[in-house]
Amino acid sequence: MAREFTSVGVVGLGTMGAGIVEVFARNGIDVVAVEISAAALERGQATLTRSTDRAVAKGKLDPADRDALLGRVTFAVGLDALHAVDLVIEAVPEHLDLKQRIFAELDRVCKPDAILATNTSSLSVTEISVATSRPNQVIGIHFFNPAPVMKLVEVIRTVVTSADVVADVEALCARLGKVDVTINDRAGFIANALLFGYLNHAVALFESNYASREDIDAAMKLGCGLPMGPLALMDLIGVDTAYEILDTMYRRGGRDRRHAPVPLIKQMVTAGLLGRKSGRGFYTYERPGSPVVVPDEATPVAGQAALAEGARATAKVGVVGSGTMATGIIEVFAKAGYEVVSVTRGAEKSATVCEAVKTSLNKGVVRGKLSEEERDGALGRITWSATLDHLADVDLVVEAVVEELSVKKALFASLDEICKPGVVLATTTSSLPVIEMAMATQRPADVVGLHFFNPAPIMQLVEVVRTIRTSPETVATARAVCAALGKTSVVCGDRSGFVVNALLFPYLNDAVKMLEASYSTADDIDHAMKLGCGYPMGPFELLDVVGLDVALAIQRELYLELREPGFAPAPLLEHLVTAGYLGRKTGRGFRDHTHR
Repeated sequence: MAREFTSVGVVGLGTMGAGIVEVFARNGIDVVAVEISAAALERGQATLTRSTDRAVAKGKLDPADRDALLGRVTFAVGLDALHAVDLVIEAVPEHLDLKQRIFAELDRVCKPDAILATNTSSLSVTEISVATSRPNQVIGIHFFNPAPVMKLVEVIRTVVTSADVVADVEALCARLGKVDVTINDRAGFIANALLFGYLNHAVALFESNYASREDIDAAMKLGCGLPMGPLALMDLIGVDTAYEILDTMYRRGGRDRRHAPVPLIKQMVTAGLLGRKSGRGFYTYERPGSPVVVPDEATPVAGQAALAEGARATAKVGVVGSGTMATGIIEVFAKAGYEVVSVTRGAEKSATVCEAVKTSLNKGVVRGKLSEEERDGALGRITWSATLDHLADVDLVVEAVVEELSVKKALFASLDEICKPGVVLATTTSSLPVIEMAMATQRPADVVGLHFFNPAPIMQLVEVVRTIRTSPETVATARAVCAALGKTSVVCGDRSGFVVNALLFPYLNDAVKMLEASYSTADDIDHAMKLGCGYPMGPFELLDVVGLDVALAIQRELYLELREPGFAPAPLLEHLVTAGYLGRKTGRGFRDHTHR
């Protein structure tokens, strides 16, 4: 039977420590909250009071319950106050020597059967435990910020942690209303090991001027449904905290270059640009601690309007292709008021595309998103054709044919001959080099990538991909068209994966490697990323939706172009694809979908 914890101690009352105190006190457990000095103790007490007052103001906590909660907390200076508690959780800054000193002192102060836990997010629980004479009673209990809200707790056992201690802590997490994942002591555990490689890569894209901070963040929010973009998240976590976690993971996790902190991060820490806590990081904030972003010298003042400067007039658009993407793009342009010429190979495919567009527009009417007049107007603006010659008078051509370079290059060579001068030629490729298509024409300055996301009528993001030959006017035209479509455009260079895929698929590949190493289960890894990081889907859920074959193809392209060892496709992913386990499309992937 699981042990009953009646009192716990919390060491360190920063944002995380104060949040942990609140979690325990909310659940009827007496807490001894300890700090190093009276001033620090007062700050921690104020943090807890503000948090509970906000909960009352939002109607999430009754005033009487708040008063009872605060009544269960005893504040004290010094570790000696923890002599009678059943469990201690340490939540001090991420410095191994500091934590070891605290644990050595806790070992002396606490009663013999007390469990000693660390809330570390990256340091070795084993190295912390050896500072005590009871390493079998030391465990990691990693809460996520803000602790009262986030449901996930990572329970980290060392090679000597007692099985009874693990079971007792797991039962305690359930009592607290948390979802726990129990794992071994490894650098970064689950969530940080997957999250911080992604964050570090995002900083590298920004550092190299590949894309702006706003575009990187918008791409991941709109393209992947994430609650925050990576650079805004770095500011929230703290750039200094991120540096310490990455540096620890690099040194303890096999020196994977994916976790070697990008030089810009260390430079920002040295300069005091720590994120929200200091008032400035990747963004500038109203004041230290404020979430409100204010313009600075790096923020575009004129916004989208400035981006349209130099844009060419666009009234008539050609769309080449017959697949789902082409169909969606035709609908998007027609609903936005553009004259559209749809070109397919043959009358039969043209009829199929026409029927698909009509069906989608009719669904919009049924769902109340379109009036019948708007539907009829959109259909009236579309011309259906089976020959490229009908593109002779359009202002923009969007190619959405099969992802084969030879096919696309041949098409662009034909468009170069047919289209009038000044027409923007755009490709929707998600993986091929745009420059290859541009150089198949005599007008590479007019060629750009317009990577819509599927389904195009719903997804708000478009990646505008500029090559080294694309003119500023072409980029401005592409962005102006996206704005007219009601889409958010992000500009990036012509590099494998662009922004979204370049950041998303290495993260997915890292998750597969973690599963392959038998570190955790697919379900626990998915829980960790959804509950600990707020992701809409776990990596294995997403891989099954995207298709394991698609993920493998994109990861191979990234590896071939960047030659980064950490980007090499996970062997498990390759083996599953070879065996025909492709995800939902085949009914089998990381999970069995045959009965879903």
